[in-house]
Amino acid sequence: MRIHQSLLFVALLPCLSSGSIFNRRRQSVNNVIHFRQDGRQKPGDRQTGMQSDKPDFCNKLDCPEFTVIKNEKTYQLREYVATKWVSTNSVGISFDAAQYTDFERLFQYISGKNAKGQKIAMTAPVIDRIIPGPGPACESNFTMSFFVSPKEGQPPQPTDKTVFLSSMPKMRVYVRSFGGFASEKKWIEEAAALADALGSAAYVKDYYYTAGYNSPFQLTNRHNEIWFLAQ
Repeated sequence: MRIHQSLLFVALLPCLSSGSIFNRRRQSVNNVIHFRQDGRQKPGDRQTGMQSDKPDFCNKLDCPEFTVIKNEKTYQLREYVATKWVSTNSVGISFDAAQYTDFERLFQYISGKNAKGQKIAMTAPVIDRIIPGPGPACESNFTMSFFVSPKEGQPPQPTDKTVFLSSMPKMRVYVRSFGGFASEKKWIEEAAALADALGSAAYVKDYYYTAGYNSPFQLTNRHNEIWFLAQ
């Protein structure tokens, strides 16, 4: 592990109510290199997320279309098409508390709490953009988003003022995948491992994304991802 990478990545760590786990990172990062092989694609493969060739990890839900540009042992470089999302934002210390609040807002929106009273199909992944605070035990900024399938056409306007429609342009993303249930600590460890794997590659360091693909009731074959936006 190169020291300058470790120092670089400390800026990416979210604040934790119990203090930073950065001091434990050296011991933990070597134990998290277990990139899932299921659902991997060859470079150049196009995954529509809307047809029968959608990745297995989408669990038959509509998911954003992407092409695999590069396939390394512990990460992929993907290119996503422009996409629409419905989003909400929270500021706080606790990642888990923010997830609970934000998910409930967005679930209410797709359940009909919108200007048309329209129910919208669940999609994957649920992503969370994390802008880390400046140090331990401080507030971070969390923006959770549900993907809006092109099948929905123009999504209805939210009636909850904390929920808003958003879009993401065509973009390239470095992606690291892992299985199991993702805790706050686990997200940080996997993000740190991706930063180490990328070395001097150019990517946005002000924020990163978590991406979850499974219901909390699914006990096996779970799929989670860390996204770094390529520059």
